[in-house]
Amino acid sequence: MTFEAGVLLSVVAFYLAILFLIACATDRGWIPARIVRHPAVYTLSFGVYAASWSYYGSINFAAQQGFLYLAVYIGPTLAFILIPVLWEPILRLIRDYQLTSVADLFAFRYSSQLAGILVTLLMAASTLPAIALQIHAFTASFRFLSQDHPLAEPGLLFCVPAAAFAILFGARHISPREKHEGMALVIALESLVKLTALLAVALFGLFGVFDGLPGLNRWLNENPAAVTALYEPLQDGPWLTLVFVSFGAAFLLPQQFHIGFVENQNTDHLRFAAWAFPLFLLLFSLATPLILWAAQTAHPTLAHDNPVLGVTLLGRASPLLTMLAFLGGLSAASGMIIVASLALCQMILKHVLLPASYPDPAVDMYRWLFWARRMLIAFIILAGYGLYLLLEHIAVPPEQEFIAFVAAAQLLPGLAGVLFWRRATRAGFLSGLLAGGAVWYLTLLLPLLAETGFLRSHFNLMAWLGAPGDNLWEFVTFWSLSLNTLLFVAVSLVTRQSAGESRAIAACFKDQSLLPGSRQVAAVSPRQFSEQLARIIGAAAAEQEVQRALRDLSMNPDESRPHQLQRLRHRIELNLSGMLGPMLARLIVDSRLQEDATTRSLLADHIRFIEDRLEQSHSRLRGLAGELDSLRRFHRQILEELPLGACALAEDHGILSWNQALERLSGIDRLTAIGSRAQELPTPWGDLLGQFLNQGESHIYKAVVTVQDRPRWLNLHKAAIGFAPDAEDPGQSWGGDVILVEDLTELQTLEAELVHSERLASIGLLAAGVAHEIGNPVTGIACIAQNLRDEDDPELIQESAEDILQQTRRISAIVQSLVTFSHAGPVDGQRLAQFHLYNCVAEAQRLVRLSHTAKQINHVNACDPALIIEGDYQRLLQVFVNLLSNASDASQPGDRVQVSSRRRDDRVEIMVTDEGAGIPEELRERVFEPFFTTKEPGQGTGLGLSLVYNIIRDHGGSVRIESQRDQGARVHIDLPLRQGLPPRGDPRPRVQRGPDTEPDYAESADH
Repeated sequence: MTFEAGVLLSVVAFYLAILFLIACATDRGWIPARIVRHPAVYTLSFGVYAASWSYYGSINFAAQQGFLYLAVYIGPTLAFILIPVLWEPILRLIRDYQLTSVADLFAFRYSSQLAGILVTLLMAASTLPAIALQIHAFTASFRFLSQDHPLAEPGLLFCVPAAAFAILFGARHISPREKHEGMALVIALESLVKLTALLAVALFGLFGVFDGLPGLNRWLNENPAAVTALYEPLQDGPWLTLVFVSFGAAFLLPQQFHIGFVENQNTDHLRFAAWAFPLFLLLFSLATPLILWAAQTAHPTLAHDNPVLGVTLLGRASPLLTMLAFLGGLSAASGMIIVASLALCQMILKHVLLPASYPDPAVDMYRWLFWARRMLIAFIILAGYGLYLLLEHIAVPPEQEFIAFVAAAQLLPGLAGVLFWRRATRAGFLSGLLAGGAVWYLTLLLPLLAETGFLRSHFNLMAWLGAPGDNLWEFVTFWSLSLNTLLFVAVSLVTRQSAGESRAIAACFKDQSLLPGSRQVAAVSPRQFSEQLARIIGAAAAEQEVQRALRDLSMNPDESRPHQLQRLRHRIELNLSGMLGPMLARLIVDSRLQEDATTRSLLADHIRFIEDRLEQSHSRLRGLAGELDSLRRFHRQILEELPLGACALAEDHGILSWNQALERLSGIDRLTAIGSRAQELPTPWGDLLGQFLNQGESHIYKAVVTVQDRPRWLNLHKAAIGFAPDAEDPGQSWGGDVILVEDLTELQTLEAELVHSERLASIGLLAAGVAHEIGNPVTGIACIAQNLRDEDDPELIQESAEDILQQTRRISAIVQSLVTFSHAGPVDGQRLAQFHLYNCVAEAQRLVRLSHTAKQINHVNACDPALIIEGDYQRLLQVFVNLLSNASDASQPGDRVQVSSRRRDDRVEIMVTDEGAGIPEELRERVFEPFFTTKEPGQGTGLGLSLVYNIIRDHGGSVRIESQRDQGARVHIDLPLRQGLPPRGDPRPRVQRGPDTEPDYAESADH
């Protein structure tokens, strides 16, 4: 049974059109995401491993080598079992550093453009023959089914739509973060089609040829040689060799690497594929012996020609089965060509084309990359087709596809340096790869090209070394990998790693101990980043890349902090790496976004880098490292939960830590504060902390700042810190400061309320005296007014009016003193003013004398009338009222209470002396405690002397008491003459002055 070429072409066109529609619908979002991103789709995409060799060639290979064909499936199964050890670390590197190919991985790890070039050339030299074999398989199957109407070049008709699909759906995005979901879904569907087709042919062979399992058993009993032929090669065949090379091919072949890591959307998909893909390979392998035996039963030569299609051409087979088998082969070949061309395109573009011919900055870089990728895809498939034309006239053995497997295995020693061996060096990797690649080329690729006539060479390495010719795969695998590994290890041990390699090793091994770069970025803003990059990638691309990096980091375009700019620089390098390759991206960033050679990396950068790496680390530290990390977390938690605001600063005033209490107090979040310099913080914190750090004092008490339009009182404490990681290198020592911020706002408010309460209590005690003092002039006014009703003499009327006015002024003075004294005062800080100390004491004496007890005491104001001090008039009035009240209460009628002053340089000493009973020595230290009193219950609040102490302290002074039993007491107050405007510690004060002119109470002082 044969088919016309037109029918086959129509079926191919219809099938490919469906694939195009599915890919288009996926990219447009018409297919639900839960289907497109299902782990099964990712797993089936790995089916590109089962290319035309697995579909067609494995059966021919089984006919010659028996069960050795299983080695090709056992190797990937072992690789998928080791997903946590091999795949997941590679996937982390691919995602974190935006690598897009196996060449990127090795160029990044060994910090070498040459490494990327060698890997690219090796993969290209091995993948192009594999692409040619896919074209050959399709062409052979097409001609096998259309023998009556052969088409001259069906391979070209196959390559054109494959290239179109790869260009349209595999090269849609430049950034590696944007996945090609339409292509991945189509590759998964093709894997499902070829698996379904192969199983359908196997089932037809079982039931259509053997009439079920009983018939198969009878045939095997009648033909024991068929079973023996499968077992015999296991004894002497290259079993371990095939397992080993297929193990590496499972994830190092360009197409496998692209599907497994570059197009991966979820780490969990790997765990699903760890068991699902081996199951896929198991089903593939089970079909092989059934189809082989069915083909041998139908016709002795059928197994050699095309057993899969041949079985479907038997009399009982349906044409639909034949067409399904044909489409299965088409899927196997097209899927491998599409993905391999995409993967190879990335490597050639980044490691060969761009370094050799970088586009001019005036050219649109994105458009240039877009079309370069498309043309490279077409060129790769065209080159594969050209190689197919050379191979078409020679007999291609079924194991010829192992050429690519052995080439991929050359990367395994270098991969050990990526994942396990930190000591591996660039020189070791390059020398090992060159040696292993040379053996591979001389033993596998060169003879193949010589056989096609493309190259004329009579050199045979196996013959030159005297090796037997029947163990080709064992020979090439052993010698290439032996030389590769030997040189890799030996050269690595005798060479040193570069600085770039050290950084890459830290990334590969998640090294938490390595510090960030030692320099700051020379640019001071993202805008300068754009300007610098524009000189090499163009203005539009530079602006877009900087904006993309800013969005990735959620960073403000006006950012100017050095450590944030360093993060931005690193992010730009990563994004460029996804488009241009890691080495070219690093070269561009290092040349354009230079670091300032005159600066050192900030201590804040080092600490923040280590903290971030430890917090983001998914690995569990053990031993001493784990103990230290637990201790670090404990100390950090203490700092975070501390009820006082706390921040640590480096020697350049860069903020290292900013705890939760300070975050709540200031309203500045931790991410904004850390890394900023103290002076750069929002108002008023920048001024407050900046001035505090620059002044010599270690403490500031009751600094008043306005936060969110509300006054707050703060105590600030400062301590210097120092750290030397290397005692032998003092230049590496670090220093800084720790600032504690204590919020006293609630205490200050309570203190103000207590002061007011004490005043009201004092007014209550003065109430009787006030009534008497006001009653006398009121009685006098009433008497004078009664006399005025009958008075006609103008002079007497005038004299009486003057007497009335004098009495009213006396009443006004009494009332004004009470109002001034009873006023609660502001809660937003001291009202500083300059006034005469004598007047303040005189008013206090006047107020105290309003009480009945104090009237019998002789109050003397011996202060210098010319002495002017600066302070809060109202609060100091409270001080003198409290002291004079206490002195009067402790005195007997007729005793003397005197207030005197003495100036000493820029300070004044004020003494309040009484002749009372004195204060016992055992109580002298407690009299300043709040609520402590020696009076009877109900006779005092116990707050008077406590408030005196706080007010004098707030004025920068001190207070002490001298007393002897039965000899009275003397209170000493020491005050600065000038408080300094504005008040201490307040960077932006609200200055409120007291009255500039005090009233003259002389006229009522004797009353």
